[in-house]
Amino acid sequence: MEANENTRSLEAGIERDFSDKMSYGSYLALDELLSAQHPVSRPEHHDEMLFIIQHQTSELWLKLVLHELLAVRSRLQEDDLRSAMKGIARIKHIQRSLTEQWSVLATLTPSEYAQFRGDLGASSGFQSYQYRAVEFLLGNKNESMIAVFSADPQAQALLSGLLGETSIYDEFIRYLHRRGYAVDAALLQRDVRKAHVYDQSLLEVYKYVYENHEANWDVYEACEELVDLEDNFQLWRFRHLKTVERTIGMKRGTGGSSGAGFLRRALDLTFFPELYAVRAEIGR
Repeated sequence: MEANENTRSLEAGIERDFSDKMSYGSYLALDELLSAQHPVSRPEHHDEMLFIIQHQTSELWLKLVLHELLAVRSRLQEDDLRSAMKGIARIKHIQRSLTEQWSVLATLTPSEYAQFRGDLGASSGFQSYQYRAVEFLLGNKNESMIAVFSADPQAQALLSGLLGETSIYDEFIRYLHRRGYAVDAALLQRDVRKAHVYDQSLLEVYKYVYENHEANWDVYEACEELVDLEDNFQLWRFRHLKTVERTIGMKRGTGGSSGAGFLRRALDLTFFPELYAVRAEIGR
């Protein structure tokens, strides 16, 4: 057969027979993954596929964020700050992908979404247990959220477990204590089932680190990594809010929340309050 100049011939060594070998598709379970999109609108609306894939891919990224946050927490417990920060660097890249995804969903116009939104019933991103688990691991504990998952024992067990465990911020503070920084004992004994709240004594620790950053470089750098992590999280929240406003305006959420108003209030929540407050102290 005559070769076409605009084609690439297969090299002799390229595998062709996967009857008894693991292939790309079998390794990634692509048959299962690519058959997991089940539009519910009837007749099926073209844009529902976008809506489903957007949320499914977000859940896959959240699964990886959870995987990495658990490793970060373990590294901090082991006093391995460098490896913990490597994990946070990876999470920051994942966050950028998650945030950029909103631009794809934003191509869904109000009139397009209205044609299948009613078919979603009470399902809502509010019910993402992985998102709640990420919040819990970052320190934004809220026990009342667990009731939302009463019909999903596995999700409820995960969140109940994380509620009673330390966040990565708890572990960072404990790490600072073991390093000899003047961390108040009350912070080490606090009820980890509650969200961390601003602590003046911890602000003083960070003020010392920032004002003497050359001598405390690894901790100083870690503080900035945590700020990056929260900044990225807030950017994700903001893009979520603006996409919702763009698509449904001020309608109530399908899961019963007030919608955009509820999302806007989330922007006031913070994981690491002292790391932001210390900025007003530097150079005074």
